Amino acid sequence: MGSQVPTLRYERGYWRDGLERIVGVDEVGVAPTCGAVVAAAVIMRPNCRRIPGVRDSKTLSAAQRERLAPIIRRRAWAIGVGAASVAEIDRLNIYHATHLAMRRAIRRVGEHDHVLVDGNRIAEFEAAVGPYTAIVKGDAKVYSIAAASVVAKVVRDRMMSLLSVRYPGYGWERNQGYATLEHRMAIRKLGLTPFHRRSFLALQRTLAGDQETLDLFGDELPGGVGVPVMSEEASSTALEMEPAATSEESESALASLSLPA
Repeated sequence: MGSQVPTLRYERGYWRDGLERIVGVDEVGVAPTCGAVVAAAVIMRPNCRRIPGVRDSKTLSAAQRERLAPIIRRRAWAIGVGAASVAEIDRLNIYHATHLAMRRAIRRVGEHDHVLVDGNRIAEFEAAVGPYTAIVKGDAKVYSIAAASVVAKVVRDRMMSLLSVRYPGYGWERNQGYATLEHRMAIRKLGLTPFHRRSFLALQRTLAGDQETLDLFGDELPGGVGVPVMSEEASSTALEMEPAATSEESESALASLSLPA
């Protein structure tokens, strides 16, 4: 069975009611153990035609996403990208940081009439973005959300590729920060970087009940080898190079660096 093809059914309903600027929003990077979480907001032109191949970014190859992202950008009325940093993820938790990234993306897309967001209802979201509709599996059903998922995925993948040059050995250019075997073994060998989500690792430690030598991911290691962690001084120095957690503009700049051309 092929992947579900998203439609313009939701958007057309609002267009018929005279609402033109309908925003589709989606996020990527919730599950990885490192890197920012990135959201994209896309407004497609009223009564547009679908771009063949646009669907949930998870069902597309990297080559397909790279081909589609610039087409989406050319045809869209407006696109906004927002991110929440690792520091914000660790401070707020991934749930709230994801919604922060979404709000930033919507703010940057500009004036709009209604928002379509992938997932469930979000507490106090309407107060920040205006009227919105939450659609479970929206990235598979709704065209503008699917388009946003493609843009967000390309942006985040490029960000992780740039970080992989700065922190070689973790395979981020291939695994995008997910806990693949390559990434897990690199953590054990090289330690943690300032771009690892320490709140995620702390959760693993809590679940394992071992604060000293912990196999974070359930693989047996010879001799009880633990996971090396950068010293506090080294972490603080490196974090100064990361976008300030309280600065929305720095997050915007980080995301915009990799916006599909």
